[in-house]
Amino acid sequence: MSLLSRLLGNHPDEREAMRPLWHRVVELARAKGWYASLGVADSMEGRFDMVSLVLAAVLLRMEREPELAEAQARLTELFVEDMDGQLRQSGIGDPTVGKHVRKLVTTLGGRLGAMREAMPHGAAAMAPVLERNLTVRPGAEIAPLADALVALVIAIGATPNDALLSGQFAFDPA
Repeated sequence: MSLLSRLLGNHPDEREAMRPLWHRVVELARAKGWYASLGVADSMEGRFDMVSLVLAAVLLRMEREPELAEAQARLTELFVEDMDGQLRQSGIGDPTVGKHVRKLVTTLGGRLGAMREAMPHGAAAMAPVLERNLTVRPGAEIAPLADALVALVIAIGATPNDALLSGQFAFDPA
C-alpha cells in the first residue's frame, strides 16, 4: 500500500477485527469482583494492573496458536493505542507520552513473562507474581486473587479461537 493511501485512510484498520476482544479485556479488567471482593486497589494503578493482567492472560492463550500471531500483534497495538489516549487524557503531553507508553508496554511484557513462567505451577506460583505486579488494598489476601487469575487463564484457555477473537468468553471474578 502506498504512503499516500495510508495517509488518506483508503484501507481498513487491521486492528478493527480485534476491537471486540480488546473491549472484553477492558470489561473483564473493570469487573467489580476484582476490586470489591478480591482486594485490587480501585485506583488508576490498580486498574492498569488488571488490564495488563487480563491482557496477559489473553496473550498467553493466543501464543499457543501460531495462526493467532497476527491477531496477537493487533491486540497489543490496541493496548498501546488505548494507553496513549489514557495518558493524554490524564494530562501527559506529547514530549513524554511515548516514554510513558514504552514503560507500560515493558510492564505488560514483564507480567506476560512472569505469568508464562508461573502458570504451569498453579495458584501457589502465581501469588508471588501478583505480590510483585498488582496494586492491592492494604491487608488484601493474595491467595484468592491468585486463584481467580488462574481460573481466568483456564477459562480463556478453554475458549475456541473464534469465540476468543470475538471476545465471547465468560468469566466472573466475584
